[in-house]
Formats: sequence, C-alpha cells, structure tokens
Amino acid sequence: MKQRIILFCVLFFCANNAFAQQGLPNLKSHAVMVLNAQNDNVIYDKNANNIMPIASITKLMTAMVILDAQLSQDEKITIATADVDRLKNTRSRLHTETSYARHELLRLSLMSSENRAAAALGRTYPGGTSAFVTAMNRKAFELGMYNTYFVEPTGLSSSNVSTARDLAKMVAASNDYDVIREFSTTSQHVVSPQNRTNKIQYVNSNSLVRNQNWQIDVSKTGYLNAAGRCLVMQANIAGKPVVIVLLNSWGKNTRIGDANRVKKWMENVYVRKQISAIASNTN
Repeated sequence: MKQRIILFCVLFFCANNAFAQQGLPNLKSHAVMVLNAQNDNVIYDKNANNIMPIASITKLMTAMVILDAQLSQDEKITIATADVDRLKNTRSRLHTETSYARHELLRLSLMSSENRAAAALGRTYPGGTSAFVTAMNRKAFELGMYNTYFVEPTGLSSSNVSTARDLAKMVAASNDYDVIREFSTTSQHVVSPQNRTNKIQYVNSNSLVRNQNWQIDVSKTGYLNAAGRCLVMQANIAGKPVVIVLLNSWGKNTRIGDANRVKKWMENVYVRKQISAIASNTN
C-alpha cells in the first residue's frame, strides 16, 4: 500500500508539472478544430467559424462524391488538356493522353494531392465538371456544412471555402469510406501509365502517416498562398477517435508541429484522468 501511494504521488507530480507547463496547446494555425469523433464533443477550437479557403482539403469531398456515384473503379480515364491547371500553373507528372484506372486517380488525389487526378475525376463524372461541383455542394449541405462552398474539384481555386467546424464534419464523414481511409493514408504508391513502360512513384504529402507514433485513419493536406498550409486528420489519440483540423498554418512544418502539440496535450490530459481514477480508488 505504501509503495502504491508513493507511485501515485510521483505520477501525480509529473503529470501536473507537464500539464502546467503546457496548459492549452499553443497552436500556430489560424483556425483549429479538435473533435471527439465518438460523441461530436468539441475538445478544442480556435477561430473555428471563420470562412477561409481550404485548398486541397477539397479533395476529401471530391473522393466522397466519386464514391457515392458508384462509378467503375477500374474504368480507364485519359488525362486531357482540360485537366491541366491553368489557374495556378502547377505541375503534374500525369501527362496528357496517358490513362489510369479511376481508383489510381482517386488514390493519387488523396495521398499525394495530384491536381490533374482530381480534375479528371470531376470531368468524367456523369454530366461533367459542372454536375460534379453541384454534387459536391449538395453533399456539403447534407453533412450540415452550411458555411462551405465549392467551385471546382481540386482546391486550386481560393473560392473553395469552408470553416474548421464544417471541415471536422467532412473528415468524420469521410472516415466512413473504407477507400478513403486506405488511400488517404497510403505512405507511397507507384503507378504505370497505360501503354507506357515508365513508372511514377508518389509519396504521401502528410509525413505523419509514416510516423509510428501516430495511428491515422484519414489524412489530407492542402496548400495555397491564400489558404496557407492546411492539414486535416482523423486519428486515434489516447484511445479515442479524434478529428483534427488545422487551417492556415504559417511555416512549412507548422501544421505538423501543431498536430503533434495537440496529440501531446491530449495524452497529458488522459494521464491526469487516469491518475484521478487511481486516486479515487485509493481513497
């Protein structure tokens, strides 16, 4: 009994000291939402209702609309000149006139934020890109994302806007799709264009999917000058499914740092609760 009391005192001191130093997480992202995905309780928020450009976070909605349409995932789609980015002039390794299965384009869109892949997915939707954008906005409304608006499927337009609160709903909904869970967390992938011998290797744009300290179910990054660096995830932290939305992070690595700060903060809170439970049982 004496040893148990001593152990409790040591743990209590360490946990309180760590928590006192950390307090609430000092996050650099402009807008943040951290949500318990089990009960939709807000764990932490900051500027969560600000309407902002969301860059390639858009591609999670693109993926849901494609999957909802139940189109053949093996159908070959040829990259067209219409899929080339004329807005930001971003580059792509998916050359025009090369063909890929729809599921390959979906994977590249989610894991590596391939803009031509997302554009081709929207273009080949029944009714074309305009019908696809309509379906995106309809899906957003169905999910209760009332401060969200899409104009195209890639996120290259700064007119694709949302809030951290709305995006938490989108991330939680995307977790219900096995394909999104798998493709968005694929660490690396190789594709071979149809009728060509060269292979193209892609890596996930979120380095945390390769970090063994993280258990990530859904992941998507985004970047535009107007949006800053963005990151959304659903991950298991301290035994709970947690949605994390980080928008407009300044600096190349800040969104990763903020995600790690959220994780550490929540784990410290969990330790405090465990110690409180021990104390109650001891008494």
